[in-house]
Amino acid sequence: MDRIIRFIEAQRVYVAYGAAVLLSFLLMALNTNTQVQHIRALLTGATGAAMHALSWLPNPILLERENESLRRKNVELADEVSRLREAKLENDRLRALVGLKEHAPHTYLAARVIGRSVDLIRNTVTLNAGTDRGLKSGMAVVTGDGLVGRVFSVSSGYAIVTLVPSRDFRTAVRDQRSRVDGILEWNGRDLNHCAMTNVPKTLDIKAGDLIETSGYSVLFAPGIKTGVIERVENDPATLFYRVTVRMSVDFNRLEEVFVAVVTTPPAFPSPSASMGSVQ
Repeated sequence: MDRIIRFIEAQRVYVAYGAAVLLSFLLMALNTNTQVQHIRALLTGATGAAMHALSWLPNPILLERENESLRRKNVELADEVSRLREAKLENDRLRALVGLKEHAPHTYLAARVIGRSVDLIRNTVTLNAGTDRGLKSGMAVVTGDGLVGRVFSVSSGYAIVTLVPSRDFRTAVRDQRSRVDGILEWNGRDLNHCAMTNVPKTLDIKAGDLIETSGYSVLFAPGIKTGVIERVENDPATLFYRVTVRMSVDFNRLEEVFVAVVTTPPAFPSPSASMGSVQ
């Protein structure tokens, strides 16, 4: 306290000047005179213009925080890439030990949805790509959100895709968490919900679990996201659950899709032969 008093006494001229300036600004701020308000507006505008002109100057504190955050994120991503690389190498070694074959190589071909047909039996979309771009019947169609369906028929420049929510579409799926298998089929209600059937009540399955294609499908590679379990209901008349799956793809807003162009795709059966079969 004594040091503060001695400092004020030594710098009393500057302290008095600063107090006078502060009091002047305070009186100007409280003054409602028209001329004072005009001066205040000019000062505000000048201050804003100066701040805008200097806004391009970097803020050292913010830059340091941003750089630190980016460095941390870079380290985390590098660690994740390293772990994924190790996991892939380990997976390759294990597959070689047990003699498992890799899935048929394929690339993804982008296509645009140019038409759709929705009814109570078969829901389809038409793509602006066909045999001229390597498409064949039976190829899987996906988006970044998950499984869309499979190519049903192809011409030279167009392809018709049967969507997952269709009466004649079924595919083998599994619960990603518990590895419980089931059959995904449309419940006939809305395009964004399907049913996962053949799930016994003794198995572990619950709402919120992610559902993906399994290795039992002859058309779709395993691990393609299909949806999330919304409800698991106890059916007293059977030994199986009633499982409702909310689809990960919004079929009402399909615009662009990707077709998995497989090197040697499996032969796709005729519609009459495929009715009721698992794909």
